[in-house]
Amino acid sequence: MSKIVPSEGPPGYAPESRQDKQQQTEAYPPMGKIILIMLAIYIAMFLVSLDRLIVATATPQITDHFHSTNDIGWYGSAYMLTASASQLVYGRIYTFYPTKWVFLFSIVIFEIGSAICGAAPTSLALILGRAIAGLGTGGISSGAVIIIALTVPLHLRPAFQGLAGAIFGISSVLGPILGGVFTTEVSWRWCFYINLPFGGAALVAIFFLLDVPPPKNGNWTLKQKINQLDPIGNLFMAPAVICLLLALEWGGSTYSWSNWRILLLFVMFGVLFSIFIFVEHRLQEKAMVPPRIFKQRSVLAGTVWTMCSSAGMMVMLYYLPVWFQAIKNVDAEKSGIMNLPLVLSMVVGSIGSGILVTLLGYYNPFMFAGAIFMAIGAGLLTTFHPDIGHSKWIGYQIIFGLGLGLGVQQANIAVQTCLAPADIPVGASLLMFSQQLNGAIFLAVAQTLFSNFLTSNLDSIEGINAAQVIAGGATAIRKLVPAAKLVEALDGYSNAITKTFILAVAMSCLALLPALAMEWKNVKRPTEARGTLAEGAHGSEDKV
Repeated sequence: MSKIVPSEGPPGYAPESRQDKQQQTEAYPPMGKIILIMLAIYIAMFLVSLDRLIVATATPQITDHFHSTNDIGWYGSAYMLTASASQLVYGRIYTFYPTKWVFLFSIVIFEIGSAICGAAPTSLALILGRAIAGLGTGGISSGAVIIIALTVPLHLRPAFQGLAGAIFGISSVLGPILGGVFTTEVSWRWCFYINLPFGGAALVAIFFLLDVPPPKNGNWTLKQKINQLDPIGNLFMAPAVICLLLALEWGGSTYSWSNWRILLLFVMFGVLFSIFIFVEHRLQEKAMVPPRIFKQRSVLAGTVWTMCSSAGMMVMLYYLPVWFQAIKNVDAEKSGIMNLPLVLSMVVGSIGSGILVTLLGYYNPFMFAGAIFMAIGAGLLTTFHPDIGHSKWIGYQIIFGLGLGLGVQQANIAVQTCLAPADIPVGASLLMFSQQLNGAIFLAVAQTLFSNFLTSNLDSIEGINAAQVIAGGATAIRKLVPAAKLVEALDGYSNAITKTFILAVAMSCLALLPALAMEWKNVKRPTEARGTLAEGAHGSEDKV
């Protein structure tokens, strides 16, 4: 396999010749077929992104139906646990097994889980369905990035990745809105049934349209194939992730952070994760994440960037609607609409940066600019107060959303540019894993900040039962607080929410460091032609 041509720096590249571009693109499908494949991929990505948030607004009706208030946390946790725990192993599966069939299998698993959720006769069945759907989500998330890498020439990928970022933004705001519409107008079960026809359409399209090179793994025995999936690493990694996520889910809500169960889960995570790191170091090329891939400069920087941006993104996407519902006294659907400035600016930034990277060839400036805009926007959002004007809460969201859109997909482009084809599945899965896990971690941190400051703020107001207000949720504050104390209570509630935005400020500022650490690689330079994922299945030795 020919080596990726290294970049020598940002300026001074000679434009690629027509012959270079022809050699780079001739192995890829024609543009018409690429567009159809991408439409199918975007549908699958939209459903997966939608499924994370659509349940939130349906949860009250679900708990009323099953009389299952104690299971509320599991409707989201079961999905998140299996999606996160399976993410890294999918990177290995995509490396050594046919991409098309692994992706189709992931869609089928997601559809089965959705069908079980929609038809669930009990709360336990719904939780099981969510866990199965999450397992399919892990394969769809990383598989979508891998298929883009296999079907779209490198110099065009930024534009298609930008659209992928836009899909995520749109689904983030439509999730709560559609959840509210289905729950109110039809049934909460349609929050899950909606996945079946659209997911089926994506499955059929991928089946007939996608044609990618199969892995070159020779005549391996079943034992050899299983060993390539790093079963020893999985034995420690999956339980470690589950322990961490359970601790974050239960801590501060079901149990106090000092409870022995939470402390034990954190200790178990530390022990299991340490063993996992040791195993990966010993296995080297057979590891779930070969150390040489993780230590590659752009992969490491991209992973840190993804962790920083996902933390800020999840805090804002979760707590801005809470602010609108509690402070502006609107329902979930209206709060989703009021959140549109952030999402639409994110869509514009994602598509625009994708086009500009395609034209200019470099993703680095957009990561740097994205971090700056995110930091400024998040800083302005911390100034929210109950009497803030429309122009400010709209404008501040636009600044943050634009920054998020500018940088959200650049780490994926960097990984695809800097890694050999055989290493892209692992690199892509690593980014997805860091995005999901760090988003969950910082939501838990934000929840702790919010609860502590809200309790402190409300306790300082005479005549208010802080515990009752917190238990009542964002929309119940006006029913639980005396009219004479409402202004003070709203100030305290708003202050507690904006304290969580400080996390987004800090992580956005921190994102500047990995943005600066990124290698300067030109996506318009001639690179390897469309390679197979398992060329050099034991670990490509090509360095970048």
